[in-house]
Amino acid sequence: MALSAKEKQKVIASVRTHDKDTGSSAVQIAILSEEIARLTDHLKTHRKDNHSRRGLLAMVAQRKKLLGYLKENNARQYGSVVKKLGLKR
Repeated sequence: MALSAKEKQKVIASVRTHDKDTGSSAVQIAILSEEIARLTDHLKTHRKDNHSRRGLLAMVAQRKKLLGYLKENNARQYGSVVKKLGLKR
């Protein structure tokens, strides 16, 4: 259910700011968004999987915290990340 290494590299490549950028807030938000999308699709077919639902809620909360941090510290990058990922903020 987790992202494979190739998929994760593809997500990182779409958002990173330089070649070795693997842990910035923008990259973490992009990875979490991809995992949230996958888990949401999983929960559409497996409605009673409460363990996965709990993990999904934790990921959403973590992404919200990271978005708040990015908005405070780098508003320009925040805007571009939200636009690239198609988030509703």
